[in-house]
Amino acid sequence: MIRVMLIDDHPVVRAGLRAVLDSFGDIEVVAEGASGDVEVPDGVDVVVTDIQMPGADGIEVTRRLVAASGPPVLILTTYDTQADVVAAVEAGALGYLLKDAPEQELHDAVVSASRRERVLSPQVAGVLAERVMRPDEALSSREIEILQALQTGASNREIAARLFISEATVKTHLIHIYSKLGVDNRTAAVDKARERRII
Repeated sequence: MIRVMLIDDHPVVRAGLRAVLDSFGDIEVVAEGASGDVEVPDGVDVVVTDIQMPGADGIEVTRRLVAASGPPVLILTTYDTQADVVAAVEAGALGYLLKDAPEQELHDAVVSASRRERVLSPQVAGVLAERVMRPDEALSSREIEILQALQTGASNREIAARLFISEATVKTHLIHIYSKLGVDNRTAAVDKARERRII
């Protein structure tokens, strides 16, 4: 029996996941949490977590468990941007699935994670392949932060203040972003980044 902990800030989602996973017979949901700040009890074989939640997010949960040699982490989320996928994989998540995955795919992913085998949904594998196939165009984490700020309409001055860097540094990053995305303005950069699921 594979013992699972669910971490998601939506009670209805946790209840649905519990019902689905418990129905298979070889998986038992033994613990739940509404945020990444929750403690993972001993005896849990796999942690299934969302990414964006109040308090610590799923990326932080993953980092914490990997650092403590805890149970493997399977990300189950609606977010499939390059920034989220790369952050999760770099943090040490063994699996990354989207919430629209078929029930059997979710079951198989939990089983694979319990064996410490990596599992990625086809869409997520495509996002990672895009990054690998275009290494020269891969944006740095700082450039992605700037793009995320751009999509909120922030000015260079606001971005500089938010990221504790100078406006000149923001402008330099924007030049690199435009070059990597093949665009020449802020709006086009945000549109292209969304199209490529970078943000």
